[in-house]
Amino acid sequence: MLYIGIIFLLVFLDQISKYEIDTWLVEGETFPILGEFFHLTYVKNRGIAFGMFQGKLDIISILTIVVIFGLGFYFFKNRNKFSVIEKLGYSFILGGAIGNIIDRIYRGFVIDMIDFRGIWVFVFNLADVWINIGVILIIVDSLLDSKRKKKD
Repeated sequence: MLYIGIIFLLVFLDQISKYEIDTWLVEGETFPILGEFFHLTYVKNRGIAFGMFQGKLDIISILTIVVIFGLGFYFFKNRNKFSVIEKLGYSFILGGAIGNIIDRIYRGFVIDMIDFRGIWVFVFNLADVWINIGVILIIVDSLLDSKRKKKD
């Protein structure tokens, strides 16, 4: 199935990026890409988004696994009802969630490296990007669906 392939590709890209950062940099080290606006910075995140729940890795991991299985079951059970945009959205969310849970289980933390200092202080990774893209795609699909229903 195409969407399983997309999920695997997203997980692969996320894990490769984390492996490369772990190989090239040490924790706390930063490498400027675009002046002071964009850096690659090695951060070990032992929490979830925006550094919340630091040190609660066991609870976070269990809840994440439950969500992955629940969302995966819902997605694959209902995939024939979803639009292409919605299927892509779920694929991105699952790819991102799986990428981060691999880190939590394998490393005991999530490697973050994308550091847009010109925008905010948080450092994140490709898995986080995938999850956000997925959510945006599902919202866009919902808005388009609402518009279509109003036309009819």
